[in-house]
Amino acid sequence: MADPAGCCRPCATCLLCLYSCQWITAKKEKRKGLRTTKCDCSWFFFLFFVFLFTLVWLYFAIIILNDFHNFNEFIFKQRKLWLDWSLVLLIATAMLITYSAVLLVLALCLQLCGQPLKLHWLHKTLLILTALVVAAAFTGLGIKWAEEWRSAHISLQATGPFLHIGIVWGMTLLAWPLASFIYRTRNTGLKAFLLLVYCVVMIGLYLAPLAITSPCIMEENQLPPKPALVGHRGAPMLAPENTLMSLHKAVDCDVQVFETDVMVSADGVPFLMHDEELTRTTNVQAVFPERAALNSTAFNWTDLQQLDAGSWFLERRPFPTVLSLSDGDRYQATKQRIPSLEQVLEAAKQSNISIMFDLRPENHSDYQSFVNATLEVILQSGIPLQQVLWLPDGFREQVKQQAPGVQQVYGRKRLQNETEPLLHVNLPYQDMSSEEIRQYRQDNISVNLYVVNQPWLFSVLWCSGVSSVTTNACQVLKEMKHPIWLLPSSTYLMIWIVADCTSFLAILWAFLLLKKCSWRRQTVESETDVLLTKINSLMQE
Repeated sequence: MADPAGCCRPCATCLLCLYSCQWITAKKEKRKGLRTTKCDCSWFFFLFFVFLFTLVWLYFAIIILNDFHNFNEFIFKQRKLWLDWSLVLLIATAMLITYSAVLLVLALCLQLCGQPLKLHWLHKTLLILTALVVAAAFTGLGIKWAEEWRSAHISLQATGPFLHIGIVWGMTLLAWPLASFIYRTRNTGLKAFLLLVYCVVMIGLYLAPLAITSPCIMEENQLPPKPALVGHRGAPMLAPENTLMSLHKAVDCDVQVFETDVMVSADGVPFLMHDEELTRTTNVQAVFPERAALNSTAFNWTDLQQLDAGSWFLERRPFPTVLSLSDGDRYQATKQRIPSLEQVLEAAKQSNISIMFDLRPENHSDYQSFVNATLEVILQSGIPLQQVLWLPDGFREQVKQQAPGVQQVYGRKRLQNETEPLLHVNLPYQDMSSEEIRQYRQDNISVNLYVVNQPWLFSVLWCSGVSSVTTNACQVLKEMKHPIWLLPSSTYLMIWIVADCTSFLAILWAFLLLKKCSWRRQTVESETDVLLTKINSLMQE
């Protein structure tokens, strides 16, 4: 097996060393008998599969970053340990994809150089482990976080056109090592099988845009207005959540609605708190260690006012943005206390911002008294009732009677036999399709979707026509003046045709060029064989 032109012996030796984990020199006499067997081909296909499998997981890992703060909170509730697990996820995924990608590149280079694909047992073991780890990650995602499958489906509306072009050109580049292998192997059945599979895949990719849909494929003049921003617990990337500082930061981000959670203390004072326990967002373990595990509603207002509701934000750094806070913001964060609903309503009234809230916990035995206490504070605050958006379903009819001006927001889709028309709905972004959003918009129903942090997701919902989104990243979405991309259908059609045609020509060129090189190599080998035969005959004479 002579070294082909363009592949120097040191390079071939180095590639063999990295791929086979043994020093095999490029001298012909030391490579006698080293051929790529069927088993070696099987391991190459397994390597290719692991690379694609890991690449798909990398895509999922990037998509679920939008919701990863929820996972961090879940782990804290279970283990009382705060860590930004998204960094762990990305680092581990990057290591797996880098390893499989390097091995795949080595294998393709070896094939182009005409070298045997003798994968070392250590690489085989690590590839199997990689496949098992990624499979376990997908299984865990499906069991514990099934809604993320719907997030991935939505993400294809943002990435589909570009993924299509990327995959087409990735498969186009694969034509070179494939053609090299086909012209070198003598197995006609294997040749036919590989060519058939490759052609079927490429035809499917060329026609894939027929199934690709995106709300952002539209004319510029059809783009709906930019969705309003709803601050999820305020501006939690810039200030401790559910505090007055977080509300003011949200106002600075042009947020129109402050979304929060209300609980009622043991002595009947409504206050802002999301978790049923105080351990994550206060220093309750230091002030009341023996009562730290109690429900938030078990504390009276005097006790709650003794708690620091801001220092945890600087210590645990729930978002990377904490590192970029100014000294003034850091000092202000340390002075935050748990605010009462009365204080928040007063701040909202002064800032001319609406407030939307859940009343927790819904299963509490005194929930009706919680509703009464909350309504009393709202009615006494003097805030215009249209600035209050009521989310809780419990005792909703009572709220309508006592405070008819309060806007009722429903956490469900409308029903077919709806007795009273819905005007506002508040749902997870995975629960509504683009078609449903458009229909609700046509019917003058305000749709708010949560929690939307990534620009790609905001762009898709913007193009779909959603009324507003609840977000942790108001400072990011505020700066977006336009969706990330917007393509007229005619422009996308042109890109599709050009990409497919250039890909087809590149594949045709690769096969023709390597066919010519193969013919030249066969001619040289034939002449060499004839010369060796003559020399052998002369020596025998």
